[in-house]
Amino acid sequence: MSKQETKKEELHHVVVLGGGFGGLYASKTLSKGKVKVTVIDKRNFHLFQPLLYQVAAGWLSPGDIASPLRVVLNDYQDTYVLKAEVTDIVPKEKKVVFRDGEITYDTLIVATGSYHHYFGHDNWAQTAPGLKTVEDALEMRRKILLSFEAAERETDPKKQKEWMTFLIIGAGPTGVELAGTIGELTRTTLKDDFRNINTEDAKIILVEGLGQVLPTYPLDLSAKAEKFLKKLGVTIKTNAMVTDIKDSKATISRNGDSETIQSRTILWTAGVKASSLGKALAKNTGAQLDKSGRILVNPDLSVPGQPDVFVIGDLANLSHEGKEPLPGVAPVAMQEGKYVAKLILNRLKGKETKPFEYKEKGNLAVIGTNSAVADLGKFKFAGFFAWLVWVFVHIRYLIEFDSKVIILFRWSWNYFTRKRGVRLITGEDPFPLVDSKKK
Repeated sequence: MSKQETKKEELHHVVVLGGGFGGLYASKTLSKGKVKVTVIDKRNFHLFQPLLYQVAAGWLSPGDIASPLRVVLNDYQDTYVLKAEVTDIVPKEKKVVFRDGEITYDTLIVATGSYHHYFGHDNWAQTAPGLKTVEDALEMRRKILLSFEAAERETDPKKQKEWMTFLIIGAGPTGVELAGTIGELTRTTLKDDFRNINTEDAKIILVEGLGQVLPTYPLDLSAKAEKFLKKLGVTIKTNAMVTDIKDSKATISRNGDSETIQSRTILWTAGVKASSLGKALAKNTGAQLDKSGRILVNPDLSVPGQPDVFVIGDLANLSHEGKEPLPGVAPVAMQEGKYVAKLILNRLKGKETKPFEYKEKGNLAVIGTNSAVADLGKFKFAGFFAWLVWVFVHIRYLIEFDSKVIILFRWSWNYFTRKRGVRLITGEDPFPLVDSKKK
């Protein structure tokens, strides 16, 4: 065994589960210190989830917002990447179990993110797909584009209307952005592509259980976002709860009244729940879970009773001192990843680290070209300038330089031509829902 190999074995071993924002930022920060880092993810790439809806709308290709983890971390000599699916965590043995193996650690960072939350109605997933993965985005893109193709072929006016009705459940940032992009698709990108239908006749319905779109934003910005959406033809239903989804219809309860919406394209952006590893970790450590499956962590993001196990990102519930839990958004995960990495490096040097404190940098949501809202604390604004801020903030946080250039070019091209070129429909059965066989 070489001296170099012996030295690496003696390094403090930090295992990072998950290559999302939290895991990636933790890994890159740790790699600057004298530690061995192993990043484990069942995917071989980091996904820039804030732009996933643009893949679903055909604005971007999946490769534009995904970066191979080995490429991103290639310059860090003592950082390793393993593609594996983690099934269990055994803190007593400092061991992580894979579906086909295991690995030991000195310190563990769990950043495995979240998934769709149907609030006890998981059967809705087949009819109303969510948006968390590349596969989700491609399926959603397929569903959206197929709706227009099916409407073009449909001779029954009632069924044609169902194909041309898009129901989006959940008016948080993802729901608002998705509704806006579909609105632009119908009014600009696709309007000259069909002969039997007028895409501008499409009905886009955005449903929100609370009293406003973008519930976490100030009321004035929410009102401006609603105004932008209505200009794109979006019908907004707030204080509306989905009580059932079956086949091509959804039942909505609003102000005590029940309403049925017929739609062949129902999209889910209403909620998320923590990854299943949270349950495994809680079972083996006695840690508490909140109703969304998140681990209640200490102020330093460690698991209670487990100083060598940290949980960050969407899987962590940091709500000490009576405060609301931090939201499951990319900036939180980034800051938590950097913080935990610095804490570990400080601990190895015998230094103390203050409890984690999130620095709020604001919220941005885009509704359409030239339309966005920005809540930057003291500064709140909407419209073209907010849209420009949104563009450059997202470009800045993309991981690879190539992605920054490609997306900036695509956005510039789309801005001036109003054409979105990634409108491919994939899948073996092009019309799984068309009733032509029954005719």
